[in-house]
Order: sequence, then C-alpha cells, then structure tokens
Amino acid sequence: MVTGGSSGIGKAIAVHLKANGYRVFGTSRRAISDDPSGLEYLQMDVNEEASVQTGIKQLLEITGRLDAVVNSAGLGTIGAVEEMPVDTIKEVFETNFYGVLRVCQVVLPIFRKQRSGHIINISSIAGEVSLPFRGFYSASKFAMEAFTEAMRMEVKGFGVKVAIIQPGDFNTNISNSRKNADFKSDSPYSKLINEMNKLIASGMDSAPTPEVVGEVALKILQADQPKLRYPVGAFTEKISTKLRKFLPVRPFERIIMGHYNMLDKEMYEE
Repeated sequence: MVTGGSSGIGKAIAVHLKANGYRVFGTSRRAISDDPSGLEYLQMDVNEEASVQTGIKQLLEITGRLDAVVNSAGLGTIGAVEEMPVDTIKEVFETNFYGVLRVCQVVLPIFRKQRSGHIINISSIAGEVSLPFRGFYSASKFAMEAFTEAMRMEVKGFGVKVAIIQPGDFNTNISNSRKNADFKSDSPYSKLINEMNKLIASGMDSAPTPEVVGEVALKILQADQPKLRYPVGAFTEKISTKLRKFLPVRPFERIIMGHYNMLDKEMYEE
C-alpha cells in the first residue's frame, strides 16, 4: 500500500513496484476508479483515523494480507518562522507527522501477527537539514524521522523492517498542494522569499522525475537488512546531510545561505 499514491513520488513508487511484480494499492483522498497505469486504489485520508482504519480493512478484505506500506502522503510549506500561521503549521504536521503515525499504528498489529512486514516512510533531505523558509516542513519531517528511528528498533524483533527514504528535489506537483504563509508585499522577508521561490521554480523545472525513488523503494523491499536512511537525489543534496554532521555550524550555514543568495545585504533592505 502506497499512501499519496495518485501523484508525484507516491505514484512513481507505486508504478515501479507494480512493474516489478507487486500487487500495489495506492491511496487517495478522492475516489479513483480507473487509472491508466492499472493501479488499484483505496479512498483514504491519512488525516482521519477512521478513514485509515476503513481503508486498510478494505484492503485486507480484498487480499487477506498486507506485506508493505509506503507512507508517501505529504504537504510542503514555505514561509518565515515569524509569519507562518500556527493553523497552517498544524495542518502540515497533521499530514506529515500524524498522518504517517496513524498508518503505522494501524498496520503494526497486522505485521506483528504475521511476523513480517515493511514500513517505508518518505521523508526528505530536509528531514536532516533544516532549510530557511522551509523550517516547518523540515520540523515535520525531523519529527517523523525521530519516531521512525525509534519504531525501527521497537519492532525489529517482531520481524518488521523499517526504513526512511529522503528524496531531494524532484519534478512533482508538490507545489500545487503547498501550504504557504499568506504572502505580504511589505514583509521584511519579501525579497528573500521571492528569491527562494525563483530558485525553487527553476530547480523544479530542471529536476529529474521521481522514478528513481521507486527503484530505491524496491531495493529496500528486496534487502535482507535494509538501512535506516536512503537519501536520493543530486550529489549536492545527498552530501549536505554528511556536511551538516562534520562541518562547524558557521561554515555550513554560509553554504546554505549562499545557495539562496541570503548573504547579499541588499536582500535585507526594507
């Protein structure tokens, strides 16, 4: 089962697994009766516990068994910490943290009883490296990675395998569902956020499509002992998680801020 399997990274994972012999159910908040890729779909909203329970119950009624779950449903967000409404932050956490948690809590009893099962949680490079103006997206992914790391140790003895995929930038439709702060033209951060949005748009246009993430998911499912984290993306994105661990704070901050043109003093003129 792949949550968020109707588009983006989730769809790429679902299609790749199906092409490699798996029976795959994608989930979507809206009902999907006919998909050109031939995927089967369950209507499920990860933000609603009853919907998660009902969806997984329906899957078991159809198949009698569940072997792997990929938690790919997620929301992005851009905005300054000072300006981000708390309700928007809660909405992002509702999907990126609590949505993943709900699915895990429903499937774990099934996997423990079977003494087998895989859980793959889709995080982000930003789940280890917090980025300016994406602090709450990073926070939601940091939090999800924290409980995933603990859960992996808790359930290993029951035969359940847990891993995290950390995608970098891929050409998907995540910007269409992004929950941003209400942008004010007189914001002291306007120049910085405009510059970031330009860089994100430019990077998205040139970014690869996410089929490679499906290859990583397949690799995890076929591994006898999967690793905890699998970063996937451009070399500069993957290396950032290692640089964060070994570089002093100030040099690392200069690298990140320089990438977003945040070292230019004119960007801070009101």
